[in-house]
Amino acid sequence: MVHVYNCHPFASQQIVQVEQEPGLVCCGGGALFVVASGGCKVEAYSLEKEVCPFICRFATMGTVRSIQHSSIGDYLVTIEEKNSATYLRAYTNWRYQAEEKARVGVRLLGHLLRGASVWGGVQTEIIEIPLSERPVAVTCCPITGNLLVGCENTLVLFTLQRQNQQNLVRIQQFSSLLDFERSVILHLPSMTPKQVALCGGFVAVQAELEVLVLKLETTSEPATTEEPPNMFKNNYLEDQSDFLLIPRHQELLGNLAKDCDIPVSVESTGLEDRRHYALSYVLFRRFSPEFFQGYSIEEMQLHSLLLYPLFTSNQSVSVDEPACVFCFFSLPTSGYLYSLRGGVELLSTYQYPEKVLEAVLTDHLLHVITKNALQSFTVRCAAVAARIEDPYIDTTMKACPPCSLEVCALRMQLFIGLRSVCVHGGRVVLLSAADTETPEGSERVTQRRSLSRMWASSSPKESSKSGHGWNLYVLDTVSPFTLYQEMVEYSQSYTETNPQGQSLQHLLCEAHLLLRASFLQSSEQQQESEGDPDRKISAHSDRRALEEAFRHNCAQLGDNFSRGSQKNCHLALPYYRMSGLSVTEVTSRNRPLPGSPLSYGPGFLFYLKHYLLEETDENLSQEEADEVINIFSQSEPSRLVNVCASPCMMNISAARTLQILQHLEDTAGVSVPLTITMATLMLRQGDLLQYTKLMERHAEMLLVYGFIEEPRLLLYGGGGGKNEQVGPTALARQLANSQPGLLVAAMVALHENSKVQLEQADHIFKVCVTASRAELGSENSLQVDFWEAMLMASSQDAVIQELLFRLASVYIDRLTSLISDATTKHKSLKSAEDLINSCSHFGALYPWLTVLNPAQTSSFYHQEALLKLQSLLCAPSLSVGTIEPLLELLSQETLWGFSLHLLCATRRGQYDSSIEKLLDRCPQAIIAYANHHLQDKHMALWWQKLLPELCNRTRAAADSSILLSALNETLVVVAMETSPAEFLELMPDDGAASFFLPHLLTCSQKHLLT
Repeated sequence: MVHVYNCHPFASQQIVQVEQEPGLVCCGGGALFVVASGGCKVEAYSLEKEVCPFICRFATMGTVRSIQHSSIGDYLVTIEEKNSATYLRAYTNWRYQAEEKARVGVRLLGHLLRGASVWGGVQTEIIEIPLSERPVAVTCCPITGNLLVGCENTLVLFTLQRQNQQNLVRIQQFSSLLDFERSVILHLPSMTPKQVALCGGFVAVQAELEVLVLKLETTSEPATTEEPPNMFKNNYLEDQSDFLLIPRHQELLGNLAKDCDIPVSVESTGLEDRRHYALSYVLFRRFSPEFFQGYSIEEMQLHSLLLYPLFTSNQSVSVDEPACVFCFFSLPTSGYLYSLRGGVELLSTYQYPEKVLEAVLTDHLLHVITKNALQSFTVRCAAVAARIEDPYIDTTMKACPPCSLEVCALRMQLFIGLRSVCVHGGRVVLLSAADTETPEGSERVTQRRSLSRMWASSSPKESSKSGHGWNLYVLDTVSPFTLYQEMVEYSQSYTETNPQGQSLQHLLCEAHLLLRASFLQSSEQQQESEGDPDRKISAHSDRRALEEAFRHNCAQLGDNFSRGSQKNCHLALPYYRMSGLSVTEVTSRNRPLPGSPLSYGPGFLFYLKHYLLEETDENLSQEEADEVINIFSQSEPSRLVNVCASPCMMNISAARTLQILQHLEDTAGVSVPLTITMATLMLRQGDLLQYTKLMERHAEMLLVYGFIEEPRLLLYGGGGGKNEQVGPTALARQLANSQPGLLVAAMVALHENSKVQLEQADHIFKVCVTASRAELGSENSLQVDFWEAMLMASSQDAVIQELLFRLASVYIDRLTSLISDATTKHKSLKSAEDLINSCSHFGALYPWLTVLNPAQTSSFYHQEALLKLQSLLCAPSLSVGTIEPLLELLSQETLWGFSLHLLCATRRGQYDSSIEKLLDRCPQAIIAYANHHLQDKHMALWWQKLLPELCNRTRAAADSSILLSALNETLVVVAMETSPAEFLELMPDDGAASFFLPHLLTCSQKHLLT
């Protein structure tokens, strides 16, 4: 569908004063080139000045059948005929013809002149480019200046070369000498080119009803080209010469294009350019003649093949490759625009009201001509450029109308006898010639219209003796910003008559794309204004005006989508964000009129919900916050809990909101998040009694589930990000004082459900400690309780190791502090016994530790820290190496300090030294230690280490009952684990027989039984 809007894309028009009837015209380099009807003279006029003054005139060597200009190198290339032969020539330095007695030199391709004519001064050069086949079409690359020539079954690519002027040092006025080198030939045996196009590495060729787009890329090695499978096509057609075969309609995009039945082979021909080329298929489109209605086959031919480059605002046209390349081609009844970068995509299909003769493309408009009119259509290049600049544009933060948005036609300009059209910058050039047929002849032509119609825009037409004249028009197009302003004014009529209609939405989207096209032009102007202060100031001023218009347009689009259908209501959010409007301004724009049956639209509610879910520094006033509560109480009451939890709603009226929530509870039933929200409002009012009653409605576990459902009841900020700052709500501060266990359980649940990060939770607990509880030793107790609870709940290895280190550090710190039970008012939520029974990371205490631990001689605070640290060391989870430097702070003078160091040594497997240290400090614990640790592979230490140590120490202190008892217990174990012979070897030579014989007897009896 094509929308039609009464907007005028042209500001003015003028007639170029040309002496002879024009045959061909083309634009480029700020100039208009006119080939006289005879075809042997070219006139140049300036398009950069208001009245298009004459620049120069020069003769050609033959009758010009086609002419193109290259902005890179500023040269002209022509296809000429002379004496029934066709030639390809390039004209360089043509501007020197404006000087009197300017010289002209003629040379062959690759043969630079070294004669007196060059040394004597500047001159125009005509470069003869020899070809083995007759040239049919020619084009120049707008990026590289390379030349592509289409012959009957081949495409020949010539690369532009600038000769080094170090060898021509005496030439002072030449900036460079241009030449070409034949680089590559593409053979197309089954396709006859009618038009060609070239842009960077993209090559497009058009036949009567076929378009093929290829991509040439340089490679380090020769590449083989895969040929399509049906190579028997030519032979098959020869066998079926008596039949009329009509090809079927076909469209192949991207990699599928290689499945077309047009083989292409690459032949590298460059002498200086030794690069190899790889060929890939990009696009193939074939039209079937039977596809069209009302026209003959001769009339239905493709025309206006274009490859159009587009640069984004952060690119330099002279340095960077284009961000995107577009391919356009047209039938007399419809045109097609494709995007070739980032995947081939059909952007738009243009349905023409009349038969179109020719079309040209710009950044924001497509101009087409019929016999008697100039019509302009919008294009989607700006939408593609926006998505290339910002791949994340289609999100909740930014938006842009889709590339597939339906196009629109603008106001039509009427002319008489249009023949051709070309464009340069913001100026469109039209060639018209009056119809020289008699009325009777014209009527006969009209009657034969369906049989044959030849259009003459591709070749010069000889002037008729009875001709009625001709004209060459130059039309100035309005800027995209001016056209945007007219569209905004035009949209007022839709706003008044049908504000919810699709036409208004489409018109605002068109205006938005025009603004984005204006930004592209503004970036080019800023690049061009570098070094010119006045132009720079003007460019900045225009940029500010564009940005203001952009915000206004986004606000209009936000309004439209906020009241629109459910399908696209989500687009209100990004457009309102891009508008820069505050939530107060957006609310006022969407407020229903008094007495209006309309309510708030789905798009506005979608915007408001996302705004309230975000963390923002903007706080609504009480009046605004109460209005938001009213909006959701009427539209979506189920969202009231989420709305009340938003940080920006801090100023709501607590009493009034409680009434609304109470009504919601009466109608919808009791829910845990709703109860917590009501309790929060009671707390805000200072009613602790009602607050307590509400919090006691539900069990603690249910309250935890309520916090998981709406975390912002406990904390604000963060958004789940690790580095985002968070803070506790008033409810969280109250829970820290009155129900610390609930707060700890809730924070653990939020962490395990990825609602908060560990560092953020730590910050919450630090802030929650009030001044009344900030005495020494109590400032981190709640945080330690959280770590202990996290250790029980977490299954993440990294988190567990981090928590183990933190807890070990805290316990060591408590053991080295001088805090007593009287100083400490806060009691840990979990005792050491609770942790041992409920958490696998806290191990059961080894039996020998009970001998070393003091019997409640220290404070309970110290005792709990000691037991928890010993429990961590008794479990396998804690890595001893991480806390070993911290343990150096603990002295080994006390038995409990010695026990911690001994635990670490045992965990490292240092049993020999541990046995010695334990016998030195506390020998009564040695048997308990050995029974627990000297098992399995360490069993031999009983007789290899422990028995000799005890014998030596008993010998030195024979009256020590503790050592004798330990020796006796050791001999019992050794007798059970060794043979009689081994036992005899272990017995000391000076041992008393009465002491050792019972154990030897036991060993012998055990040996006899086994």
